[in-house]
Amino acid sequence: MYGIVQGILDWININSQELWEEMLCLKGLIVFLLAVVDAFQAWCGPCKTVVDLFRKIRNEVGSDLLHFAVAEVDSIDALEKHRGRCEPVFLFYAGGELVAVVRGVNAPLLQKTILEQLAVEKKVLEHGGERVVVISH
Repeated sequence: MYGIVQGILDWININSQELWEEMLCLKGLIVFLLAVVDAFQAWCGPCKTVVDLFRKIRNEVGSDLLHFAVAEVDSIDALEKHRGRCEPVFLFYAGGELVAVVRGVNAPLLQKTILEQLAVEKKVLEHGGERVVVISH
């Protein structure tokens, strides 16, 4: 089972392919309205710069709607394409599907993307709207 990284903000810690698949396919991220995953490499660790922003947004929208996770790309085959890069990558998942990607620490863009994706996902769940899935990132 996955663990929670305690600290300023509780993050779901994903550090293996098995945990990644469990989170996306079985009972983890798929039950949340929106999950933001900080895909990081072991040598640099998760992005600490955005913790305050994420805490603020999560407090505004509610903890039941929005969850954050950190995923070590070096240990997860599905995230292999993100290995060897210097910039932070934030992956947005809804319904177990990748719906957005933000590269780099751009607080206004991260906030905008989170709020937009939450609005889209609410429409999908309440009115049967269409979820746009990111094919290539």
